Amino acid sequence: MKISGNLERELQRAVQDTMTTLAKDYQRMLDQLGQQYAGAPVEEIKAVLRTRWSRISGTISDPELSIYAQHISEGTPITVRTS
Repeated sequence: MKISGNLERELQRAVQDTMTTLAKDYQRMLDQLGQQYAGAPVEEIKAVLRTRWSRISGTISDPELSIYAQHISEGTPITVRTS
């Protein structure tokens, strides 16, 4: 099956727009958690992070959750990138 060039570009643009929106949502959430939970126990942050992550889109693995929670606890900024 061959997709016309215009359709392919439109699909790529739509996917990129969606990814950009999701990245902004995750970045905003992580920034808020960083401000609110810096210095808090990792397990406390993991519970909140899991809930907020699922509100945006889907699930997060426990290893990823632990890494992000550790960074938040330590006050280390997390930057979300789309590329």
